[in-house]
Amino acid sequence: MTSLITFEINRDISCWLSQQGCEKMVKQKIEKMETGNKNEEMEENRSLLVGYVRKSNAGGALKISINSDAFSDCSTYVTSDGQTYVPLVISLNALNRVIEGERAVTTISQMLD
Repeated sequence: MTSLITFEINRDISCWLSQQGCEKMVKQKIEKMETGNKNEEMEENRSLLVGYVRKSNAGGALKISINSDAFSDCSTYVTSDGQTYVPLVISLNALNRVIEGERAVTTISQMLD
């Protein structure tokens, strides 16, 4: 699946390059995309997938879907007032891409120690 995505990205960039003739900008875009993908892969390797975030169809809200089985497997912590919380993480970069419409969905995870 990664090869297909890489192929599609490279194909789109190649088409853009032939239309615009601007190699430096394309190279910078490829490097930025590769760096972003490596960072996301590193985060995924050290985390438990709990759910997803996406924009609502109307675009005015974020929809959060949590898998109940995964949520029950999450570790928790207790505050001094006795309340129990589940610490979850959403990548700001990925969430911004969802908000801007560059991505359809991003993950909600719990970091593993």
